[in-house]
Amino acid sequence: MVKRALEITLMTAENIRLNKKPVKNAVVALRVEPGQECSTKPAPDKGTNPRWNENLIVDLPLHVGFITVEVKCKSSSGSYKLVGGATVPVSDFAGDLGAPHGHVHFLSYRLRDSNGVKTDGIINISAKMAVPTPAQANTYEVPQPQIGVPFGHRRNMLAAGGLVTGIPVRYAQPCKC
Repeated sequence: MVKRALEITLMTAENIRLNKKPVKNAVVALRVEPGQECSTKPAPDKGTNPRWNENLIVDLPLHVGFITVEVKCKSSSGSYKLVGGATVPVSDFAGDLGAPHGHVHFLSYRLRDSNGVKTDGIINISAKMAVPTPAQANTYEVPQPQIGVPFGHRRNMLAAGGLVTGIPVRYAQPCKC
């Protein structure tokens, strides 16, 4: 599976409240795919405007259309409760064809609670597609198949793996209308 490297900085949040009360020990969880989640350390500031300024680098598969950013706080029982979340389209930071690799996008999103209702909370992030190093550059290349029809004796064609015709087509993301 071909992947891209995404560098995302979880900067700050504004007006973060749970049941109309300021939160303590707020963390941000970033989910690219189900089961692939990473999070920040708890914010050192308490109150409604926590700051993290923490960089996370994740693998972003080509088929992923969005990532999920969730602000959570630690409850008295020790578990984390969802304060609010945002769905971030990958096209917001990876869709600029004219933007060079490594171009930083500063983005803000309104948070929604677990029922999908907009809250007053806002999450501020920056995102960029990481520049592949020369060692990684080969990893992201699409192999160029040989196009043609083998000829000769049938035994030679079977030894070569059979007959293949056609032109490979790159995978396109489905339209989410």
